[in-house]
Amino acid sequence: MGGSLSDRSALVIGVGGLGGPAALALAAAGVGRLTIVDEDAVETSNLNRQPLFGEADLGRRKAEAAASRISRIHPGVKVDARDARFAPDTAPALVRAADVVVDASDNFATRFLANDSALAARRPLVHGGVLRYSAQFLTVVPGKTGCLRCLFEAPPAEGTVPTCAQAGVVGALAGFAGALMGAEALRLLAGERGAYAGRLVAFDCRSGRTRLVPVRVRAGCPVCSAVAGATQEGA
Repeated sequence: MGGSLSDRSALVIGVGGLGGPAALALAAAGVGRLTIVDEDAVETSNLNRQPLFGEADLGRRKAEAAASRISRIHPGVKVDARDARFAPDTAPALVRAADVVVDASDNFATRFLANDSALAARRPLVHGGVLRYSAQFLTVVPGKTGCLRCLFEAPPAEGTVPTCAQAGVVGALAGFAGALMGAEALRLLAGERGAYAGRLVAFDCRSGRTRLVPVRVRAGCPVCSAVAGATQEGA
């Protein structure tokens, strides 16, 4: 990809414990435009792990509060705040307008929508998640690596996996994971392959151990098959 970061753009889905540090890393590095999407308001329970917000922000919409904070720290970055859900009707245009997608969402429906939209638009995707003492990362490069559906096929049934609000998460772990996601997005914007491309990286902060799971294109994956078909038609 190459070029100046000031000419690049990133879409950050969710600006909480993961998306906040990721957005800060991207802005600090000089990415020219950030689009942040979040439909929630700042709550007291957010403050232990979401660095873009303080007590003065309680009750404010997250997207607006995050954009205001980033603009104060890095006035040269254009921040487009979207106080809305990342939804099927708006996702394609948002993804196409970005050079890289950072999925810092907190639910499986949004994660799979981000995965499918990024592949359809042929945009690299940095996925991350945290729960309790664990963090995981996966970078999806359309046409080159497997995707979330290659690994999991479909979202788990509703209610079978607890959310961060239900199970809790170590605040410092979220900051660590979000910063790594921002760094990964910067590698992709610089034209590098990405440290987590094609492999799921799972980190446990209690033991300090890391586990790697290769994520190859799965035969029959409908999303990757569509990308491969479009590539062949355009050849």
